[in-house]
Amino acid sequence: MARWEQRPTGSNWGEFGPDDQLGRVNLIGEEQVLKGAREIRAGKTFCLSLPLDLPGGNVLNPRRHPPRLSPTRLQDTPYVNFPLRMLNPDAVDVLSDDQVLLSMQYSTQWDSLAHVGALFDADGDGRAELCYYNGYRAGIDVIGPKDATHAGCGCDGDGPSAALKLGVENMAVKGMQGRGVLVDLARHFGTGRTLIGAKELRQALAADGIEVERGDMLVLRTGFAEAVVDMAGQPDADVLHGYGAALDGTDAELLQWISDSGIAALCADNYAVEAYPARERQGPRAMLPLHHHCLFKLGLPLAELWYLKDLAEWLHANGRHRFMLTAPPLRLPHAIGSPVTPIATV
Repeated sequence: MARWEQRPTGSNWGEFGPDDQLGRVNLIGEEQVLKGAREIRAGKTFCLSLPLDLPGGNVLNPRRHPPRLSPTRLQDTPYVNFPLRMLNPDAVDVLSDDQVLLSMQYSTQWDSLAHVGALFDADGDGRAELCYYNGYRAGIDVIGPKDATHAGCGCDGDGPSAALKLGVENMAVKGMQGRGVLVDLARHFGTGRTLIGAKELRQALAADGIEVERGDMLVLRTGFAEAVVDMAGQPDADVLHGYGAALDGTDAELLQWISDSGIAALCADNYAVEAYPARERQGPRAMLPLHHHCLFKLGLPLAELWYLKDLAEWLHANGRHRFMLTAPPLRLPHAIGSPVTPIATV
């Protein structure tokens, strides 16, 4: 039985198969990996991840907290600086072993396709359901704790969450390796708040002579992550909420450009990729319209809080914009997002 009778306007549901869980990531094929490999000329690598304890605190998102490291334990014994002679008098070994409590989308991250869904009448019966890309359903394919405000969740009480479909492990298996294309919005528009619609994006592309091709991973530098680093774990929310360029998810022409471009992923160094809150509109609407268009309609994964300064400066100095990008998320089954350590190779 089909999961949907009608799909959202402008979506690509079903175009990669009825059970597809990768969306536009399918466009990163063998030839795209080879295109990325051909960009390796200097043999230099750049780490595009922030330290995963940044931004620091939880003023940017009260739901997300910094990682907490602790020793693993055997009964009540913590295994950090543990001399094995306590178990065997002849042993000279000392063991350290730790674990982490980690918000999957606290710092440098990927959003999986299970991150943002929508209320949409996929059955064509006049009633909207909670669903995700390609018609996957809340309570069936993406489950979480049930309470009075969560219709369609799949478990009772304070239970676990699980993206049984669309989990981030699908991206890990795919590899997320191919050609990255960097657009340096900070260089063109500065670090004041600038809404980037199709006009502004085309302006930056034309000024730098950048061509974006089907299957590329588009990477946007705004300078936001650099400001986060400078704040050294004490983020100033008032400054950051208005810092740097951000995509205007209410610009229909920009959304159409994303659809037509064929990009396989959209990565940025800022929080949310798009400007939030979005420009005011009337009627039923997505509060995160770019997330809605990319994750829900196109199956186009988003990445946030990448650190791009060193790569951007090197590319600019060498008259380049393309590079090999390797950015697999954690292969953690059923996770909705994932920290990532992207590596650019030039």
